[in-house]
This record gives sequence, structure tokens and C-alpha cells, in this order.
Amino acid sequence: MFSRGGAVSLNQAILLGSGVVLVYTLFGGMWSVAFTDLFQTVVILVGLTLVAWLVGDLAGGAGNVIAKAAADGKLAFFPSDSAGWWAMAGAFFAFAFGSIPQQDVFQRMTSAKDEATAVRGTIIGALIYFCFAFVPIFIAYAAVVADPGVAKLFGAEDAREIQRVLPDLVLGKMPLWAQVMFFGALLSAILSTASGALLAPTSLFTENVLRPFSPGMSDRTFLLSLRVILVIFTGCALVFALNSTSTMYQMVQNAYNVTLAGAFVPLLAGAYWKRATTQGALLSSIGGVSAWLLVQNLTEGLVVPANLIGFFASIVLMAVGSLGPQIIRNQGQAIVRA
Repeated sequence: MFSRGGAVSLNQAILLGSGVVLVYTLFGGMWSVAFTDLFQTVVILVGLTLVAWLVGDLAGGAGNVIAKAAADGKLAFFPSDSAGWWAMAGAFFAFAFGSIPQQDVFQRMTSAKDEATAVRGTIIGALIYFCFAFVPIFIAYAAVVADPGVAKLFGAEDAREIQRVLPDLVLGKMPLWAQVMFFGALLSAILSTASGALLAPTSLFTENVLRPFSPGMSDRTFLLSLRVILVIFTGCALVFALNSTSTMYQMVQNAYNVTLAGAFVPLLAGAYWKRATTQGALLSSIGGVSAWLLVQNLTEGLVVPANLIGFFASIVLMAVGSLGPQIIRNQGQAIVRA
């Protein structure tokens, strides 16, 4: 399992982490995800705040980091050319709208004890998430200021080398207690994301794909099905992780691109457009994702991001599929007030 000298390789760490997440998600379900997410979020907030303070000191103070960032043009919010605007639009749509249909958001919202709690929790969580997002950005740039040598990792052939910037700095220049806080926060963030990401597609697939074929399924059989599907999805995610050279940021962005191109438009149309149909939703979902994948993998040098092309395709196909002749029987229920 472990390599010589007690060191753990990347693949071994992936295997170990997937096993831990699988066990507590498999037996604890949504309760374990919610409870561990709460604990892990506290660790993330405290740990990264302390690390930001220490890394800032190593870089000459927060003022020096901000001044250096301003001098290097890192604080320029708006792009200077059309290509930059398109890239910014692609990232904005992916994270702003692609996150809305994500099942992990719905899991937490629908698990609240009442509607008021769901609304308050969602808004408070979003505000905290938005504000705290600046902390890891500060830490990463402060690390480059403190040790300019780590900037060479950005040009490494393996994109995952970029993720070594902070770990290398923490291990090399920080006291033991700071290392514990940093890696505790990092591990908490990874486990929190992984557990929710596994439970979301598992519940979605079992409830909306598997259960319709067995309408008389008992609760016991349904729970067993959930656990079997969870193991299968974990295996698929594990195989992908072991064979991918993408960074975690790229993986997360692609996950949001899937829901942007394949789920946001059907969700919005189903909630607010009275003429939306099942056929339109299917065309929008399948066509949007297909267009995104085709453009991303077959086209090079295109200014317009592939995820936006998939998003626009999903809009057009939703309208065409809903307004055209209905070959596929409509199976939805209107939720729009008359």
C-alpha cells in the first residue's frame, strides 16, 4: 500500500482518500455529509485564516503582497482584450449558473428543517463562501511573493504540479502547528467536496433513473440500491482520478460546465416557462453537453469558450424541442402558477 520510507504516492493517497469518503458516506448518508461538512468548514475557515497570516508575514506583510499584486496587474478586474472578456464570461457562466443545478446545493437546501432555514442557510452560506474565497487567492499569491522560485511550477508539463505551490511552502518554511492547520484545512476541503459530489449523482440516478423502472420498490431495497450505486460511482470517479492529469480547479470547472450546458436551461424552463416539455428538456440536455464536448475536443484557437457554445445550444434546442412536434410524450408536471 505504502511506498518505501513511509512516503505516500499520489495514487496511493487517492485510493486512501476515496476509501475513507466511501465508508462514511456509504453508512452515514446525507447526515454524515452534513455533519462532516460543518466540522470541515470550521477547520477550513480557521486553518486557512492562520495560514494566510503566516504566509503574509513571510511575504513581507499583507500590504506588500497587495502592492506587489497591484504592480503586476493582478488586481485588474476587467480584461484588456476581447479574448480575455470571452474567457471571463466562460468562467463566470460556469461557476455562477452552472452551480445552480448542482445536486449538492439542493441536498443541503432540501434537508433543512423548514423553508425559512433553507433560505437563510443558502444566503448566509453564499455570502461566507464569496467573502472567504479571497483568502486562498491571497495565500497563493503571497506564496509566490515569499518564494519566487515556486512560480516555475506554473510552467510544468504536468498541470497538477501547480498544486504543490502551497504544500511545498508550508512544509519548508512553517512551524509544525501551522503545517497541521494547513493540511487539516486542505484535507477537510477535499473530503467535504468529495462526499457531496459522490452522494449527489447517486441519489439523483437512483431516484430519477432507477426507481421509475421499479415503482413498487421498498424502502429497504431503495437504500440498498443507493449504496450499490454509490460504490459504482466511487469506482468510476477513482478510475478517472487515477488516470487524469487535470488540476482540481479544472475538474471542478468541467463539472460545472456539464450542468451549465446540460441542466441549467431545462431547470429554468421547467420552472418558469409554461410551454416547456420533456422533449425540449431532453434535447437541451443532450445537445448542450454534446456541443460543449465537441467544441472543446475538436476545435482549437476558438475565441468563444466551448461551455458558452454548449449553453447557447441548450437554449436553442430547448425552444425547438418544446415548440416543435412532440414525438416524445411529455411526462413533466407544471410548477408554474397559472
